[in-house]
Amino acid sequence: LTLEGLPIDDPEAYRIFATANTTAIFQFESRGMRDLIKRARPDRFEDLIALVALYRPGPMDLIPDYVERKQGRQRVEHPDPRLEPILGPTYGVMVYQEQVMAIAQRVAGYSLGAADLLRRAMGKKKKEILDKEKVPFAAGMRENGYSQAAIDTLWDILVPFSDYAFNKAHTAGYGLVSYWTAYLKANYPAEYMAALLTSVKDDKDKSAVYLNECRRMGIKVLPPDVNESESDFAPRGSDIRFGLSAIRNVGGNVVDSLLRTRSEH
Repeated sequence: LTLEGLPIDDPEAYRIFATANTTAIFQFESRGMRDLIKRARPDRFEDLIALVALYRPGPMDLIPDYVERKQGRQRVEHPDPRLEPILGPTYGVMVYQEQVMAIAQRVAGYSLGAADLLRRAMGKKKKEILDKEKVPFAAGMRENGYSQAAIDTLWDILVPFSDYAFNKAHTAGYGLVSYWTAYLKANYPAEYMAALLTSVKDDKDKSAVYLNECRRMGIKVLPPDVNESESDFAPRGSDIRFGLSAIRNVGGNVVDSLLRTRSEH
């Protein structure tokens, strides 16, 4: 199984998100995030990465618009029709730093490098820097046929937003790992939960959470057995056998010796 080769549109993986059964799903385990995905019902990769970016202290105010527009209860509007290719994937809501840069390119003729410098200047919130940066931005928009009113309106939208805009490349990486974990939980539940239990075997609180999730999923976690157990938690059909190294006060050397002896004899 190659993670990079997994299909990105698996319905079973998205059912994990739609039903908020996101215990053991990267970035989506918290109660607040579960409440959000219940409302948003993400059903495509673009939704996952947008929700990861929006669930931060700064952009949280934009969540209601995103959810309402995705569910078709609010009209999707753009500051300018020409921005639809940039803002369309996020239902007209500005979410990413890269959208700020793309807008500067589209409306004011900026290069990517200049657009990135503009984004950084906006984030610093210093009036003298912003006043200086607005001059070429306004000139570029005027060259493209925009009125002063349109320039002022867009500038007043971009400046406050850029302070907490998230980096799309970063959230896409997070979102991909989130999707992979959902795909594995949906399609290889025993294997995934066994690996997860192994990863937290020294944390009794997290182990308890994930053992309880196994019970909820209908996976039996079989007790440790000197003849059956491996060092780690191991899938056995649709069940999981408890790992010997996860037993308290049983050291790694003892486990290695037991497994070696079992194999040799």
